[in-house]
Amino acid sequence: QVQLVESGGGLVQAGGSLRLACEASGGTFSRYAMGWFRQAPGKERECVASINYNGGSTYYADSVKGRFTISRDNAKNTVYLQMNSLKPEDTAVYYCAQSRQYGSSWSRIPNTYTYWGQGTQVTVSA
Repeated sequence: QVQLVESGGGLVQAGGSLRLACEASGGTFSRYAMGWFRQAPGKERECVASINYNGGSTYYADSVKGRFTISRDNAKNTVYLQMNSLKPEDTAVYYCAQSRQYGSSWSRIPNTYTYWGQGTQVTVSA
């Protein structure tokens, strides 16, 4: 059973930065795409970034392009989300997820992911 544990969330002022980390255990991390999703109150869960199994291909939502960077360290079974120039509208619970398909490319579709972390709160004050 794969377990994903996020860390790095918190409260930051607009324009600030945070780095989220998601450590995986219990599976073959290096062979699966990973994604970062977020969900704000009253809104649907959306994919902000995704990375393929070897880090060679990435996806970003238009709303975060140029501000967020997804990366992975397969030796540490960890995926990261560097968030710069944060805005109040980035406030949400952020979740990491692991793709259901072995050797997968990135995906922005939630139901292509099998395992989810518990989420970490990111709050950006104006």
